[in-house]
Amino acid sequence: MATLIDPEVERNEILRHYRRLLRTAKPYLHGNDAKLIKKAFNTSLEAHKNMRRKSGEPYILHPLAVAQIAVEEIGLGTTSIVSALLHDVVEDTPMEISDVEREFGPKVARIIDGLTKISGVFDYGTSEQAENFRKMLLTLSEDVRVILIKLADRLHNMRTLESMPRHKQLKIASETIYLYAPLAHRLGLYAIKTELEDLYLKYTDTEVYNDLVTKVRQSRSARNRFIKEFVTPIDEELKAQGFDFEIKGRPKSIYSILRKMRKQNVTFDEVYDLFAIRVILDVPPEQEKAACWQVYSIVTDFYQPNPDRLRDWVSTPKANGYESLHTTVMSRTGQWVEVQIRSKRMDDIAEKGYAAHWKYKDTGTVQPESTLESWIAKVREMLETNNSSALEFMDEFRQNLFVKEVYAFTPKGKLVILPDKATALDFAFDIHSQIGLQCLGAKVNQKLQPLSYQLRNGDQVEILTSHKQRPTEEWLQYVITSKARSKIKEYLRDDKRSKAEDGRYLVEKRLELLGVENNQENLNRLLAHFNLYNAQDFFYRLAIGQLDGREIKVELFDPTIESPQLPSSLDPRSFDQEVQKIRGVNANMLVIGEHTDKFDYHIAPCCNPIPGDDVFGFETETEGIIIHRTSCPQAVKLMSNYGSRIVRAKWTDQLELAFLAGIRIKGSDRVGLVNDVTRIISNSLKVNMRSITIDSNDGMFEGQIMVFVNDTDHLHKMIQRLSKVNGVLLVERFAT
Repeated sequence: MATLIDPEVERNEILRHYRRLLRTAKPYLHGNDAKLIKKAFNTSLEAHKNMRRKSGEPYILHPLAVAQIAVEEIGLGTTSIVSALLHDVVEDTPMEISDVEREFGPKVARIIDGLTKISGVFDYGTSEQAENFRKMLLTLSEDVRVILIKLADRLHNMRTLESMPRHKQLKIASETIYLYAPLAHRLGLYAIKTELEDLYLKYTDTEVYNDLVTKVRQSRSARNRFIKEFVTPIDEELKAQGFDFEIKGRPKSIYSILRKMRKQNVTFDEVYDLFAIRVILDVPPEQEKAACWQVYSIVTDFYQPNPDRLRDWVSTPKANGYESLHTTVMSRTGQWVEVQIRSKRMDDIAEKGYAAHWKYKDTGTVQPESTLESWIAKVREMLETNNSSALEFMDEFRQNLFVKEVYAFTPKGKLVILPDKATALDFAFDIHSQIGLQCLGAKVNQKLQPLSYQLRNGDQVEILTSHKQRPTEEWLQYVITSKARSKIKEYLRDDKRSKAEDGRYLVEKRLELLGVENNQENLNRLLAHFNLYNAQDFFYRLAIGQLDGREIKVELFDPTIESPQLPSSLDPRSFDQEVQKIRGVNANMLVIGEHTDKFDYHIAPCCNPIPGDDVFGFETETEGIIIHRTSCPQAVKLMSNYGSRIVRAKWTDQLELAFLAGIRIKGSDRVGLVNDVTRIISNSLKVNMRSITIDSNDGMFEGQIMVFVNDTDHLHKMIQRLSKVNGVLLVERFAT
């Protein structure tokens, strides 16, 4: 039975959110600002008055929440608050951009226009959603507030994802980890980036997420006690030396704990740096650097530092503006602890990123040519010069979002910041496109190095060029930056186009010689004969000698012989028909095991899903539907880029098949252990093993067992039994 909603209760709830927004914004408001916010609130309230969210609450609470995030968590001002309140009105109501401009001015109208253009970034098929993403980035170079408000909007959508249907949860969560979390990272919004990552994990791998949340919660009191004991001597010494400071203990995010466990192949208990200690100093800008090093000296007087774990982002900030001094020290209880030392200004920039960066820039405490501005200038250049397909572009852009940096110098000492693993060729393109296209090699620290040389911090690089040098396909393997890749591809594309014209000319002359008419039907006969689908590709291969023009003979054009068909797998119509056929089986849900004999489906080898796993289907052109786990490493990319090919899927209860699963097992070695393990698998649970490998070293063993199971319950029972074997310390499933 539907519950009746009291309009008065709702009205009070809306006003409570609105007043909270005004209270938070008050320190930033000047002159007429409060009136403008009120006007925007009333406009939005009227525009959305009959709309509700999936959760059933009034729609106006969403723009209010986005505005709250913009001011409280990003530190944006009045223009952004007004834009956040109005961000959906043009898309969802009869109000137009011209109305917004008339009522709220050109700045707000431009931001709303940008937000409206990108609202459907991921709502369509492949190229459309990527193309919309490109539009979104164009607004980044015009007014970064568009992206910041979009991030606030995405954060609120992720916080309220519970009310969405499952397939929408997976799609939105995948887009978030694919693009929005890296964007938040690149713009220095660490708190938002961390929350987006954790929420992604909560909805795509709920069991793992809940397990880690419980473990972190259980270790909280012991952690707080440890932090208190650890900081006491540092606290006393800082007070004695007259510092104005604050010390915080910050736990690691759930997502980063899991990433560390998987990357280092360790258990939760073996992740040593579950938290970081942060020392925040209140000092004038001109004293920051000296003060940070002074505090470093105090910390290392009490605790022994790990020399390999010192990170100085005070002298050389990260490309997103992040500044801090990090060191890892050994506590008296034998645990490694990360200590981060920074000023209040640096902490503000670390938490609120771009907005705080600009606030401090206005006071003149940030260098005019900041690394963040130069990154945005690079994005603009990338957008203006990039001719690759929208999907390629999106992949390249992503690669440049979430990376560490390497710092190198020109012969004259100018600092060049590039992504980690960048090469001498990337360096050449960063200086100038023409230098990149003519690059022969480099002198790194006075020593000759090839194009593919990977730069190291502190390298001094002189690029060697030649007018005769020309890029080749191989160069794409030597570069990782978007600028270099797009310039090389652009050159190769132009080169291919020009050679294809030569090939077209050869075909025309050959047909003229044979007395055959140069028309589409005869061209199709040629393509079918050479087993190719693309005419330009055919002309190009002919020009470079990969195909032999002498094979073009008059018999190929005999009208009495039926025209051969193009290769069916290359015909775009065949796939569309197949898709419609699949969609017709069950429009809402693909049930694996029912009707699946009517078309082709395969279990993805990258994640080996088994009945009971949360899964989805992905339509391919040649292999039918591939079934993946929602937590599969490939899932994020597939759901983000190919929304139109994702099929909702679940297992039928009637499946009585055996599925392959991998189990990782660790523990202390003893005689008879392998025998105990295999007996549990084969005898008590009647499971067939495909393979078992156990490696023993210094009294410890680690093994991988491939078994055939019926479903996740069957697998969990086995994991529980194995974990009780004497000497076994860890049993877990792994993606095979």
